[in-house]
Amino acid sequence: MQATALNAKSQSNLVPIALIGLLFFIFGFITWLNGALIPFLQIVCDLSQTQALFIASSFYIAYTVMAMPMAWILERAGYKNAISIGLLMVAAGFLLFIPAAETHAFALFLLAQFVVGTSLTLLQTAANPYIVKIGPQETAAVRIFVMGLLNKGAGVLAPLFFAALVVGEFKDVTIESVNALPDAERIEQIKALADGLVLPYLCGAIVWILAALFIKKSSLPELELEDENAELAAEGGSDNSKNSVFQFPHLVLGAITIFVYVGVEVIAGDTIGLFGSKLGVANATTLTSYTMGFMLVGYALGLVLIPRVLSQQSALLWSSALGVIISLLIVISDPASTLVSEVLWGWSGMQTLPDIVTFVAMFGFANAVVWPAVWPLALDGLGKLTPKGSALLIMGIAGGAILPILYGVLADTFGGQHAYLMMIPCYLFILFYAAKGHKIKNW
Repeated sequence: MQATALNAKSQSNLVPIALIGLLFFIFGFITWLNGALIPFLQIVCDLSQTQALFIASSFYIAYTVMAMPMAWILERAGYKNAISIGLLMVAAGFLLFIPAAETHAFALFLLAQFVVGTSLTLLQTAANPYIVKIGPQETAAVRIFVMGLLNKGAGVLAPLFFAALVVGEFKDVTIESVNALPDAERIEQIKALADGLVLPYLCGAIVWILAALFIKKSSLPELELEDENAELAAEGGSDNSKNSVFQFPHLVLGAITIFVYVGVEVIAGDTIGLFGSKLGVANATTLTSYTMGFMLVGYALGLVLIPRVLSQQSALLWSSALGVIISLLIVISDPASTLVSEVLWGWSGMQTLPDIVTFVAMFGFANAVVWPAVWPLALDGLGKLTPKGSALLIMGIAGGAILPILYGVLADTFGGQHAYLMMIPCYLFILFYAAKGHKIKNW
């Protein structure tokens, strides 16, 4: 039996891949709502920049706190049932936004974010290894690139939908403009902003419930990881003497790589709105779409070039080096210049941005190949320990909870522009994993 055998052998992999693709679109849409939600809730709850970034942290910390419990659910419920449960949990988190909006309670918003983050922990713990193991190992990165295109495409759309459905006529409102209003007008405007969350999140909850029912009734097959483990052992690709994921150095280092990668990805996507707002950029809640747009370009190039022209490792090396260069460009660039965006898209009539904001968006391009490359490298040879290995990688997503807070502290202390220097050591670790870390199979 092939390592990627499924119970339904006669069924084409296209149907399960399409269903998992739908999930990756959902992941992207929900995750990158944060970029629009942060400056919005900063106004509604009257938050400092550091406090506002806790909105993202409460979402991403769930990946560390809940990864192993969600892996336990996955092992017992199976991939298909776990995905349905995860979608129902997303709906529950969305429903929590309604009382949070009615009361303007920051703590309740954080709880809602944690519930949504927990649900995505379960969904990603199931979906990422599934797409890796559903086909040959050598084409796993290509499958993840396709999933990434769907994920980041949703990331482009999410802030635009949020701006259209929630922000609406308040698109030019900032925390400074609200605080300058007389008390009565300020309270009225904040209430109007918060009320805008209710209907979209209620409709979203209904959509996720319907998606859960659809997956439950679908023909999504289970993976037979026990068979994979037996074949890998026979070929010398899996060590049956290892009974803990921590006995695989390439996996542990992969989890650290995911930690720093998600940290820089979230900083690029979720701080750009705050950073742009500080610089007086209009439509700041939509700036995440620029980061996602650059990431889409990176995914598309990766799909074409890997492995035909570039190996996964080479792509990781180039990407991490580019991340270091972009970090330096942000620090040395003139905040008043808009030359880069004028050259790249000014001719199209799209909004031009300060160069330093454009460079923040360009982190999306540098980040594009990291996730697709790390997963197959880190899960290689795990066999029956794949669910727990996946959970360990998912725990690395906590980088999205911790590193943006560090950025917020640095931004409040040294200014947002210089705070992006913290990205450099993160990209250097990704470079190390690409060059050597993924090859270390024993401690």
